[in-house]
Amino acid sequence: MDLSHLPAGPGVYLMRDATGTVLYVGKAKDLRARVGQYFGKSPADTRRKIPNLVALIRRIDYVASASEREALLTERQLIHKLQPFFNEMWKDSKSYPYLELTREDFPRLLFTRRKTRDGGRYFGPYPKVEPLKKLLAYLWRIKFVNLRRCRWIFSLAEPLPEKKIKACLYFHTGQCTAPCAGRISKTAYGALAGRVADFLAGDFNKLRGGFEAKMGRAAAALRYEEAALYRDFLNAFDHMAERVLVGKLEPDFLEKAVGRTGAVTALKEALGLARPPAHIECFDTSSLFGRQAVGSSVCFTGGEKNTSHYRRYRIKFENAPGGSDDFAMIEEVVGRRLAQLKKRGEELPDLLVIDGGPGQLAAAMKAIGAAKVRVEVISLAKRLEEIYSPRRVRPLLLDRAHPGLRLLQALRDEAHRFGITYHRKLRGRSELEG
Repeated sequence: MDLSHLPAGPGVYLMRDATGTVLYVGKAKDLRARVGQYFGKSPADTRRKIPNLVALIRRIDYVASASEREALLTERQLIHKLQPFFNEMWKDSKSYPYLELTREDFPRLLFTRRKTRDGGRYFGPYPKVEPLKKLLAYLWRIKFVNLRRCRWIFSLAEPLPEKKIKACLYFHTGQCTAPCAGRISKTAYGALAGRVADFLAGDFNKLRGGFEAKMGRAAAALRYEEAALYRDFLNAFDHMAERVLVGKLEPDFLEKAVGRTGAVTALKEALGLARPPAHIECFDTSSLFGRQAVGSSVCFTGGEKNTSHYRRYRIKFENAPGGSDDFAMIEEVVGRRLAQLKKRGEELPDLLVIDGGPGQLAAAMKAIGAAKVRVEVISLAKRLEEIYSPRRVRPLLLDRAHPGLRLLQALRDEAHRFGITYHRKLRGRSELEG
């Protein structure tokens, strides 16, 4: 089976039979590598049902994810929704836990599987909960997390009865700051809660550095169990830091998600690319007779907008009075974006799309050559929606309903919208100054 349409990134794969019925849903950190294991000469997965499953597979769809953690959550919800025959796990309604920082005068930190509108702050969800529990137990022990751990509900207006305070084990053993007994002010306790909130929101670089140093010292001293403990803490940090964009899946989530990734696959096949263009960046320029010239680049990942990679540029190239050199502007913008990616050590896009014809494409290729990088590039001309590619002598014309073409049009239109908005902003500012 041809698996070249699968990206080498995290996501969920759906295996279907000849009728389109979903047989199995799985998640992977690397979709292509994981699915490939099913079809190797000696499959890595030796579960008894796997040979029976593989014999029935006729199509494989996928849903790209921002991280392995997001893939876990998507997999969990799809299994619960679709109930595939070959999935033995997760057919119940059990959900992943969150951490809640309660909304009280003296907040608590709780694990919960229900996210309600009670005013608390929720963090997660966390599919891999055991390493997180170990980490929090350690942070409580060193009093980095030093919030009350009791189950009592009280406030400044309704204090906790003294009888319950005296019966509290945390109070007697000094494991609590004891706001119930007035040993800490509401303001000081709020600062402790704020530190915990910042930590759960991702501010744990200082702790990470300390744990890395301790792991190194423990390993050098052959204290491998201690080193493994700090390694688990670091893994917990990685798990907490992973991006999670998916919430509760909408009814048509699967159709839309598979449609988006299907467009990426269709584009790969139409352009004859070696791999699916999961990460695409599109470039456009805008000016008024060469004045307030700007450039823009937008990004789609897995067929969806990725606004964190959007960039806008004020063109440095001096256009001739009364005109604009579109080719020179494209060359500048593409060159600046590639230089930025190289400087930051970021991965190059799978495909660059240029708004324009063969002239704009040649200008982009000149910038690519100057940057000394290898990246696929095409241009999309508006008149007939022709696709120009260095791989082809003649332009490619796709059917107007082709999902790959529709993806390119969405990119081109978004780049134009983003660029023209910036151009109008600069033009308005110039007119005001004038």
